[in-house]
Amino acid sequence: MKLSKTYSENSILDDIKAGGSQLNKALGFMYSSYYGLLESIILKNSGNEDDAADVIQDTFLAFVKMVQDGRFRKEAGVKSMLYSIVRNLWITEIRKRKSTQNRHEIFEQGNDVEVEGVSVEIEKIENQKLILSLFESIGKKCKSILISFYYENLSMKDIMEKEDFSSEQVLRNKKYKCLKSLIEKVNGNVILAKSVKNALQND
Repeated sequence: MKLSKTYSENSILDDIKAGGSQLNKALGFMYSSYYGLLESIILKNSGNEDDAADVIQDTFLAFVKMVQDGRFRKEAGVKSMLYSIVRNLWITEIRKRKSTQNRHEIFEQGNDVEVEGVSVEIEKIENQKLILSLFESIGKKCKSILISFYYENLSMKDIMEKEDFSSEQVLRNKKYKCLKSLIEKVNGNVILAKSVKNALQND
């Protein structure tokens, strides 16, 4: 897709808010314009191309969510915001992999754009990944119900029809059992339980 050189940041934001084909246009522009820069951040700091692809995908998803939720207030430009998000996501991943502090000390102390909401969005991403992995462990039907309710924001009526339940009450009973199973998975782990609670509240 050939994109105009006059595609402004305001146009990017407007298209993201519009959704649909306009959102795809904005994402296409951001991928073609910023992917190389964002990838270089990962590659220069112990990551590989697969790492970069995963983190950049999460970065764009986080940015789109911020714009659509009205939490991007233009305190930084689009490019700076994407840089900040990808950098913080990669630092989080590095820490998760228990890399040595000295190896990444310069990277973690580098200059960065302080933007309100970035750390919140990163926490959401991490919590969502945790939740989805837990959903996998409680069965296919439970996973489908909970994703439909918490992530797709479907009504109980819509989920009932989608999952072929005989009534909303039967569905509510099943959802309750699914959540009970989820709670049992994290029972006794305060940190894990808190992350689960935060993820479900955020969505």
